[in-house]
Amino acid sequence: MDRLPSRLLVGALLRRTGEAGGFGAVLARGDEGSGAILVVAVEGARTRLLERGFDEAGRPAVADATPPDATPAELDEYWRRRRTRDPDLWVVELDVAGVERLVAETLTPN
Repeated sequence: MDRLPSRLLVGALLRRTGEAGGFGAVLARGDEGSGAILVVAVEGARTRLLERGFDEAGRPAVADATPPDATPAELDEYWRRRRTRDPDLWVVELDVAGVERLVAETLTPN
């Protein structure tokens, strides 16, 4: 099965976040069809970076891309550097309870 376009996945992330009572925003737009999606995942006082990757068995999964011991300012610098190297990258901030589960359910197939 083909992957859904990135713009549709980002829209689904934002819609599901709003339905769950959270806040979502696109920080940077990438390629509408095939751009990678980096999620700035905020849950309480904790902020992480999540993206689609693969587990040990090669199945799609959500990977934690947070640099070790990064401050919020360093996380911001990190995704901006990534965008410099990959202008097709989408960056989406989601502030919602259960953010990792929501991202996994939306970005990885069942």
